[in-house]
Amino acid sequence: MNIKNFHIPIIVIATLITVISNFGLNFEIIRNLSFLDFQRSGLYLEFVTFNQTYFIQNDWWRLITPIFIHFSLSHLAFNALWIFILGSKIEMLDGRLLFLCLVIFSGITSNYIEYLWSGVSLFGGLSGVVYGLLGYCFLIELDSNKERYGLPPAIYIFMIIWLALGFMGVLELFGFGSIANYAHLGGLISGLIFGMLTKILRKIAI
Repeated sequence: MNIKNFHIPIIVIATLITVISNFGLNFEIIRNLSFLDFQRSGLYLEFVTFNQTYFIQNDWWRLITPIFIHFSLSHLAFNALWIFILGSKIEMLDGRLLFLCLVIFSGITSNYIEYLWSGVSLFGGLSGVVYGLLGYCFLIELDSNKERYGLPPAIYIFMIIWLALGFMGVLELFGFGSIANYAHLGGLISGLIFGMLTKILRKIAI
């Protein structure tokens, strides 16, 4: 493991948690990482409230930990690949600290927006963070005359189309399972905001 970079440990942690939890089927493990705490009652999951989870139990780590939960091998592989590609580029060009802050910001934002708009449910994955990284790269490159991160415009177009197909329900029809669409959208928005703030702070520092 390359401890000089943060994107590799993130992938490793997500992989280990996914495997140990049997792709989200081991609820005793998952309940400690889910956005809201829950108890299993027969075939159903009974979630506690947001206030109970965060203000009474003080489980504030749950704001970020759902990014490490994945429910299939394809789900994990797709996200891990993009974290590796985008993470290595951002860390190399913008630094490890910025990358880590971006992951935390987009992870928390995407998780909260998924909960806010979709309601109480069990969700997880690094997809929101992936969209956050893409949104950040897009905004930083927006007024640049070159592809700073080496990402062709077609990549951005593909991810936007993928986002739209998710909201239209097309991905579920083709067997991709339940999609946390609002987490994707929240991640994208958080990446754009983070990129905007980064550009403003860089101009102030000059």
